[in-house]
Amino acid sequence: MATLASTQTLTFTRESARKTGNIPGNLAIWAAILAEMSEFAVMFVVYFLAKVHNPEIFATGPLKLNTLAGTINTLVMLTSSFFVIRAVIAMRAGNQVASARWLWGAVISGGIYLLVKYFEYRWNTAHAITVETDLFYAVYYYITFNHFLHVGWGSAAIIWVIYRINAGAYSSTEHEGLINIAVYWHMIDLAWITIFPLLYVIR
Repeated sequence: MATLASTQTLTFTRESARKTGNIPGNLAIWAAILAEMSEFAVMFVVYFLAKVHNPEIFATGPLKLNTLAGTINTLVMLTSSFFVIRAVIAMRAGNQVASARWLWGAVISGGIYLLVKYFEYRWNTAHAITVETDLFYAVYYYITFNHFLHVGWGSAAIIWVIYRINAGAYSSTEHEGLINIAVYWHMIDLAWITIFPLLYVIR
């Protein structure tokens, strides 16, 4: 699934560049993505600085997390990106109905992610893993909850795009809003692909 999603993303980006003569999306969405990625970059810097000064805590911390939940959400995010790419392809083919259906798949995936993360947090609490347990878990909650919020409002933005599609606002040649949310959603996906190994896998 990861390979398929990566291939589809590369194809989507190349096709967008070929058709528009530049990168997909408009300047505003890339400014927003730059701001969001800068925010995540700061979080990752905090993570690495904390890890350098607290190697023992960061070596044992991941062992107590629910790796299954993290793995499920990784697959969910990759699947959601595949759905978004298919929505763009369908729109370019002039099939607005199929495009909206693919986007609903992405929304459902976003909902699954949020649900899994909610129950993961409950599981953590039941196992006495809270933001006050130690520095590793404080960083873990800070980063993952921030990503949780991004998935939430990203899903809401996709629903808005679906509404616009159903209202006939987009066509095979004019669908900048769809491209913008597709690019933004891939940013959210990329952030999680970075977060997962840092917090759940690397010791």
